[in-house]
Amino acid sequence: MPNDVFILGGAQSDFARNWSRQGLEIGDMMEEVVRNGLGVSQLDAQEIQCAHVGNFVGELFCGQGMLGGVLAQKIPEFRGLPISRHEAACASGSMAILAAMADIESGRYESACVLGVEYMRNVPGDKGAEYLGSAAWTGHEGEGVTFMWPHMFSELTLEYEKRYGIDYAHLGEIARINYDNAKLNPNSQSRAWEFADGAFSEDDELNPIISGRVRRNDCGQITDGAAVVFLASKPFAEDYAKRHGLDLDSIPRIKGWGHTTAGIAYADKISASAEQPLVFPHVNQAIQQAFKRANVELDHIDAIETHDCFAMTEYMAIDHFGITAPGESWKAIEAGDITLGGRLPINPSGGLIGLGHPVGATGVRMMLDAYKQACHQAESYQVVGAKNIATLNIGGSATTTASFVVGR
Repeated sequence: MPNDVFILGGAQSDFARNWSRQGLEIGDMMEEVVRNGLGVSQLDAQEIQCAHVGNFVGELFCGQGMLGGVLAQKIPEFRGLPISRHEAACASGSMAILAAMADIESGRYESACVLGVEYMRNVPGDKGAEYLGSAAWTGHEGEGVTFMWPHMFSELTLEYEKRYGIDYAHLGEIARINYDNAKLNPNSQSRAWEFADGAFSEDDELNPIISGRVRRNDCGQITDGAAVVFLASKPFAEDYAKRHGLDLDSIPRIKGWGHTTAGIAYADKISASAEQPLVFPHVNQAIQQAFKRANVELDHIDAIETHDCFAMTEYMAIDHFGITAPGESWKAIEAGDITLGGRLPINPSGGLIGLGHPVGATGVRMMLDAYKQACHQAESYQVVGAKNIATLNIGGSATTTASFVVGR
């Protein structure tokens, strides 16, 4: 990349917390995680020159828009800064990262706060599902469906079954792996959860059907949460390294990025790829953009943080990363390649299924976990020797796709 963008640190909230039950608002969540992130990163708020907020549906869940102003309200040192809010459903956080990178790469600003946030556990499940359904094409798809996204990713399962064949056992194993990883993550929503034998099988009592081919334990979580990372230009990072006695090469940077957008209609994506090897060619395109900009190939990647809003989404990601041939993701699962000790661990954090999925925060949280892995700060879920980490964050029915490569 012509202008390196360095990651100086960050923080996330405890994804097991229910903030509304504690009488706390979305602004309280934003304030706490930014203050924690500044402290962990040994940065002063007055060193930050701009801020970007990723959020999907704050207006619906808690009646709050204008989140840049909320951030400035809660962090008085940010008042007067340029602050923007970005939305692309589940990829909102990644859009905030891309905007902050552009600010830094252009030379407009030398440092940026990127905050992702979603406040979601204050409404009943059916109302939350209604709000989240706005990332589909309203009035044109999923009409009469109670749970839009389980329905949509059941459709993806059926498409894989039609094109290649699929065995639910492999989807259940993805979910089991991610829940196991989440037990190692002190911030995960499900770290204390226990599962009976058979909970990742097609047992209708232990793992009931939510919609079509999607079962309960396949699903990412409804989560309150926020995550923040602090990005910097090379000159700013050099000064930061000098002040803290660090080698610049020890500070992770964003080596590459990819970003594609398809039409919002799921059916159109499927028909467009009918004669192609992959179901979502534009998802692979975003990944390949990131790899090319980072000057890496898959063999250089040590871990992946990928979108697993459902187990089927991760199944799709495996072949779209090129880990297997199209439709053969099951081979990597059966070989144990994606486990924490495997050839290419996927979601060592626990992912959206195990760690949690505060929609607007997920892309930023992925970036934070990639940073932690790259500088060996992931502690109990650290991938041994990790140097390059890839992320994949999607919004809607793979409508917006963002991918990054982070490393030292």
